[in-house]
Amino acid sequence: MIDRAGLAVFLRRRREALQPEDVGLPRGPRRRTSGLRREEVAALCHMSADYYSRLERERGPQPSTQMLASIAQGLHLSLDERDHLFRLAGHSPPQRGAASEHISPGLLRILDRLDDTPAEIVTELGETLRQSPLGVALTGDSTRYTGPARSRGYRWFTDPDTRRLYAPEDHPFLTRMYASGLRGLVTLRGPGSRAAHLAELLVEQSEEFRTAWDEHEIGVRPHDVKRLVHPELGLLELHCQTLLDPDQAHLLFVYTAVPGSESHDKLRLLSVIGAQAFP
Repeated sequence: MIDRAGLAVFLRRRREALQPEDVGLPRGPRRRTSGLRREEVAALCHMSADYYSRLERERGPQPSTQMLASIAQGLHLSLDERDHLFRLAGHSPPQRGAASEHISPGLLRILDRLDDTPAEIVTELGETLRQSPLGVALTGDSTRYTGPARSRGYRWFTDPDTRRLYAPEDHPFLTRMYASGLRGLVTLRGPGSRAAHLAELLVEQSEEFRTAWDEHEIGVRPHDVKRLVHPELGLLELHCQTLLDPDQAHLLFVYTAVPGSESHDKLRLLSVIGAQAFP
């Protein structure tokens, strides 16, 4: 059963505890609100300001689990706070661990400060959960996919458009890398895991994957320098720094170029072009 009063108080307290700079928003010179405004939180949660306001006023329908997940992410809740939110709203909390898509507040705070840098947060299966604006400009919106196609490794073997983002001479290595990475995950997570299901789908759908899978390679690591091909800017050679959240098995990828290099100049131009090169 929903605890409307408890839910309303909890949302207000969490909103008031957040400052604009905590979520990548400008403070502005005339700000009088303690914490974030309701409309700012609503935008972060991808819902209408009216809907969110009704929750804080103990009104409206019982939020769905999808709505609660958006609120938990928008308010930068910890896992314990997220679980508390779900219980107040009358739902069982989602599972934790590698299958969880709840991004930790720490990773979100870092990503919110990377507006001028290509960056993304992905799951261990290569599902993009969040991108910086320049990340979208570099590779397109990778959060738009659904089903198995959310996994970049799955798209590598089933969607030719995915391969256009990478230098052709790197394709054979990337095929080995994705097959090797998925095999390691299947061993780690077990036969009934999402990784195992993904491998079963790819064995059925891709002869190239079956060939690579039969090699039983393990430990094929990504190169330090990624060679990405942008539709308008051409080849960019970027270093990828990785930050791991071990509790959620989420990875924050940050892409940088050597100062003074051609790729560095292209990244600066990319911030002007934005994502207009992608449909």
